[in-house]
Amino acid sequence: MTEGRHPRDPLVKKIVALLVPRGDRKMFETAGRLLADVWGEPERVSPLIPFTWTNYYEDIASELDRCFFSYPGLFCMSELPDWKILTCRLEKETGPSRRVNLDPGTIDGARLLLASTKGQAHRIYLREGIFAEVTLCRRKGRWESFFYTFPDFKSGAYFDWLEAVREDWKRDKNSVGR
Repeated sequence: MTEGRHPRDPLVKKIVALLVPRGDRKMFETAGRLLADVWGEPERVSPLIPFTWTNYYEDIASELDRCFFSYPGLFCMSELPDWKILTCRLEKETGPSRRVNLDPGTIDGARLLLASTKGQAHRIYLREGIFAEVTLCRRKGRWESFFYTFPDFKSGAYFDWLEAVREDWKRDKNSVGR
């Protein structure tokens, strides 16, 4: 947990959503190593899930897999812009052209937030060119999307993994008060 945090700064689980070229084990391992060098080993790693919802990331590869990492402990939500700035730098370290997409975010009891460098009507500006979006929320015991939620997140393909990380958040949050 971050020292010297403001008492009202929410504590969250740190996650990263990765998009990597399908079948490119070396690029997946490179991205994982770059992240581990700065944040340590992940607490959870999702399975690789074929990313078939859009061709928006065709500059990376024509066929992609999505994967998620979560990290042990709790983090201050206010650090999200720093994580996005860092992941943008790490993306550039994977080669002369972008070979991976790294989107950091947070999970707590109520929501999945993702950071972005792209402003939209539904994104809130944080600082230094970084925006935040509530991508999914928890309502009546399940994950729910919004009209702007990316199709892959809306599909439910990630809900089980996100729920496991939400349970990790609840466990860690309960142990903080002891």
